[in-house]
Amino acid sequence: MTSAPLQPFIKWPGGKRWAARRIVDLINTHLPTGTYFEPFLGGGAVFFRLRPQRAILADINSDLIRMYRTVRRNPCEVIRRLRLHLVSEDQYYRIRSLEPKDSVARAARFLYLNKTAFGGIYRLNLKGKFNVPYGGGERTPEVLWKTDVLERAAVAVRSAQLRTSDFESVIDSAGRGDVVYCDPTYTVSHDNNGFIRYNERNFSWADQERLANAAFRAAHRGARVIISNAHHASIKRLYRGARFNTLSRASTITPNSALRRSVKELLISI
Repeated sequence: MTSAPLQPFIKWPGGKRWAARRIVDLINTHLPTGTYFEPFLGGGAVFFRLRPQRAILADINSDLIRMYRTVRRNPCEVIRRLRLHLVSEDQYYRIRSLEPKDSVARAARFLYLNKTAFGGIYRLNLKGKFNVPYGGGERTPEVLWKTDVLERAAVAVRSAQLRTSDFESVIDSAGRGDVVYCDPTYTVSHDNNGFIRYNERNFSWADQERLANAAFRAAHRGARVIISNAHHASIKRLYRGARFNTLSRASTITPNSALRRSVKELLISI
């Protein structure tokens, strides 16, 4: 039995908030007693909607995982520290330049930048420094203390193991009865994705091949693996023999809703 679904408390590039219900419906048909694995955690939209009894959550982004651990341990102190950060362009760049040492200050900085940066993007330069410009407008972290979203998220992740890890070792620990959900950066065979989603290195086509191989190995051990990926022929070839569903959404690249086109993604089940 799972708990009531939650919304994620951070925005994350490529997040699956829009598709979480359909993905969770698919996961629930295969997860009666096993452990849920999510090796590309990001904002955790699928995890927070699923609320499994047992979960192993991982991401290669160490700042992200440290933030989740700190929120799990002390959400009220994170909120108290976050409320000290004023929202203005000058304050944004001051806080962006900081490198706090204690975990609560780091988590508060992470959440402040996530809620006030342009588009909620998380991007690091080649030196590993956060370099997204100020978002302006009505972007603010106030929702985190005006609602109980952070406290409820803290309760949800207490049932999970949190790891900073490459995806392959996480998938390799899944076995019979487990479900793995993967949401990698959508690199296809002709494009190495110049936009770096959330760490200093690109998710390359070689990584896509590693992911597919790890997914098939896990399926051979008796796990169910579900993967969101690009709607592209090279991805279908990579997962030959899997089941494919198509998910559609409106592109959010342009702020003009009249100019937005439908974007298709694959939901792959092995």
